Amino acid sequence: MTKTPHGKNKTGAAKKKNGSKKRISTVKSGEIFTLDEKRTRGKHPRKISNKVYEKELARLQIELVKLQEWVNAKGLKVVVIFEGRDAAGKGGTIKRITEPLNPRICKVVALGTPTEREKTQWYFQRYVPHLPAAGEMVLFDRSWYNRAGVEKVMGFCTEEEHREFLRSCPEFERMLVRSGLILIKYWFSVSDEEQERRFQARIHNPIKRWKLSPMDLKSRELWMDYSKAKDEMFALTDIKQAPWYVVEADVKKRARLNCISHLLSMIPYEDLTPKPFDLPPRTTERRRGYVRPPMTDQNFVPEIF
Repeated sequence: MTKTPHGKNKTGAAKKKNGSKKRISTVKSGEIFTLDEKRTRGKHPRKISNKVYEKELARLQIELVKLQEWVNAKGLKVVVIFEGRDAAGKGGTIKRITEPLNPRICKVVALGTPTEREKTQWYFQRYVPHLPAAGEMVLFDRSWYNRAGVEKVMGFCTEEEHREFLRSCPEFERMLVRSGLILIKYWFSVSDEEQERRFQARIHNPIKRWKLSPMDLKSRELWMDYSKAKDEMFALTDIKQAPWYVVEADVKKRARLNCISHLLSMIPYEDLTPKPFDLPPRTTERRRGYVRPPMTDQNFVPEIF
């Protein structure tokens, strides 16, 4: 079996001497420190240089390709859930995971507001069609946990609907795992100060301004409500079969590397990527008898650059 990128055990956790577990934050090859240790180094976690980030990201993306080939060859069914507050960095991490992968194997699901018909269905029903078949990975950019967060806080569901979700969600996920599906859940944790900074940056960036919705602006005033909803969600849905993994996300680049590294540690895999080979020389025989139509018969994109 291929070892995980940092040689950790399957859960990505390191054990203290007394046997309890500490979460691990890993970035540089050979550099491992606990989140508790990281906090003692200063009020804010250290940033990472672009050089180190690009090097480590490239290394981890090679491992992601190996994982993809293993999932496809062995018929695994993998679901990864990305949850967290607005601007926590979920989308950026998903983008770096999918960049080197085959979109037919690794798919992203980001559902919008439910339709009037969907609102009358069993709550989990609209998510079920997006679950993976054998040999597929599905990344949920927000998921059925909308009901535990935004729907609860914004009043888009009733108290009874919220309570029923928290009762039924653990059994729904246990059922998925019993059926052979691998379910991994990440919560991206961002401070209120960092979220505010990112909101301000979006306002002044025309490329990212679309990300800032009226809902985001309203959520700024409901920080504590979201915190209480998250705590209740963790208390009732952090189950043995599908535990939550918290990603410290105040530094985006560190969060991406740490999340990808942990994801790779969760599924043992071997390297089944195709081996390099030499291309045979081209021959002119295949062109015999072909005459290209006049270029004036075709429409070309103007060469502005």
